[in-house]
Amino acid sequence: MSLGTRRTRLNIFIEPDHARRLNDIAAHRGVSKSAVIAAALSVYLAPDAAEQREAAFTKRLDRLSRQFDRLERDQGILIETVALFVRHYLTLALPVPEHQQEAVRAQGRARYAQFVEQLARHVQRGRSLVREVQEESSVNGPETPPSGMPAPTEGEEGA
Repeated sequence: MSLGTRRTRLNIFIEPDHARRLNDIAAHRGVSKSAVIAAALSVYLAPDAAEQREAAFTKRLDRLSRQFDRLERDQGILIETVALFVRHYLTLALPVPEHQQEAVRAQGRARYAQFVEQLARHVQRGRSLVREVQEESSVNGPETPPSGMPAPTEGEEGA
C-alpha cells in the first residue's frame, strides 16, 4: 500500500499465540504487522477464497456421503448375513441327548476359540470378508457358481 492510501484504524484483540506468530512472520518477512494482517484479510475476503472453501466443503461432504452409503450397505449385508445364519442354524440344529451335552459343549468351545483366532487373523490382515465375497461374486458373475460349488445342470438354472 502506498502512503497516500486512506486506511481505517482498528483495535482488535487476538489470542497470545496468534500475536506471537504475527510478530514472527512480520519480522521474518521484514514487513509491518499491519501489512501481514492486510494480506491475510485480502486472501480471506477474496471471492475466490469463499468459492474454494465451499468447493472444499462440498468435496468433503460428498466423500463423507459415499462413506456413509458404503457403511449403510455393509450394515445391511451384515444384518442379512446374521439373519440367514440364525435361520440356517435353527433349522439344522438338532437337540443333543443328555449324555452327549458336555462333549458337544467342549466341541463348541473349541470351535469358538478357532473362530476367534481366525477372526483376529482376518482383522489383522485389514481385508473385509464382505468385500472379498462381493468381489468374488462380481468376478464369477451370476452364471458362474462360487468356487467349490457344482455348476447347475440344464434344468437347475434360475433355481
